Amino acid sequence: MLLIKTRRDTLLGPLQAVSGIVERRHTLPILSNVLLEKRGDVLTLLATDIEIQITTWSTGAVGEGDGAVTVGARKLQEILRSLPESADVSLILDDRRLQLTAGKSRFSLQTLPADDFPCMALSEGETKKFTVSQKQFRHLLAQTQYSMAAQDVRYYLNGLLLIVDGSELRAVATDGHRLAYSSMPLDDAAQAPREPGAARQELIVPRKTVLELSRLLTDTDEPLSIEMLATQIRFQFGHINLVSKLIDGRFPDYERVIPATLRNVVSVSRSLLLQSMIRAAILTNEKFRGVRLILSAGSLKIMAANAEQEEAQEEIEVEYNGEPLDVGFNVAYLLDVLNNTVDETIEWGFNDANSSALLTIPGNDRFKYVVMPMRI
Repeated sequence: MLLIKTRRDTLLGPLQAVSGIVERRHTLPILSNVLLEKRGDVLTLLATDIEIQITTWSTGAVGEGDGAVTVGARKLQEILRSLPESADVSLILDDRRLQLTAGKSRFSLQTLPADDFPCMALSEGETKKFTVSQKQFRHLLAQTQYSMAAQDVRYYLNGLLLIVDGSELRAVATDGHRLAYSSMPLDDAAQAPREPGAARQELIVPRKTVLELSRLLTDTDEPLSIEMLATQIRFQFGHINLVSKLIDGRFPDYERVIPATLRNVVSVSRSLLLQSMIRAAILTNEKFRGVRLILSAGSLKIMAANAEQEEAQEEIEVEYNGEPLDVGFNVAYLLDVLNNTVDETIEWGFNDANSSALLTIPGNDRFKYVVMPMRI
């Protein structure tokens, strides 16, 4: 049966959108597959890893009748990528094989029954639904996601905390050594059914979901619909529907981590500091990645050394008239925040060499970055 005949890019685009979550090796072989389902002129593609599910669709599907099948996502994607952009592709379902033809090229792929594909069911329970632009939410993720932990035994740190509080959406991430906070206004105030007396709703989105969203969202004003369910969160944008399970745990009280008072504040050019940090990082210890920051009136020195007794020193002019300071930081933590902010000026506040430092953007109270010092 001719399942579909279409242009190569018409099939490759949706396939790339869903296949990012597909694991190369999985205990369940069918989870390495993508579900292709044709109904009328609509072709739907679905992929899942049990924790996340992504669905997308395209119209204009030409074929004989309707049908569904699952096939290896990576193999199908690599075949389509290798074909000419203008190629016409036919998918023919023949017993338990999917025949892909394009010009004089022929491929025969193994399939598994569509009925065996483990689709996620939406959870029941109270929901909160609101809409933001893709650009706004993508920016919110970019300012915080780099602080998420990766494979931490404290599983609740391996994700991003999202909070809806009245007319504000907040995102917080921490790995125990640094914390990033960002917020944005909600135009519709996210008014949705809630229990009496409930002031806000918060949930923890898994790291993999956050990274996949960052890959899929565009830097445009196109709408993104977000629906918070009891045990899941759903994102709908363009032709993509992404559903993810949530991390069940209690996120640390981030408000206690952010310093309330700061004795000293230095103002510095972000781009100048970033370039100096990049150069100094070349000669840091590969394991500890530590740099010394020596601050005095009008000057900031950045120093690094490694086990081979190699040294680097940078000095830049800053706006500062406070007390001298000599403090160490993991340079990777500083590079992360400098690479993920776009404002030209950064303010760095501190109390002493043993206390957390707070990096902010002048005139913007919607972004905060806290980083712990280290001994060098």
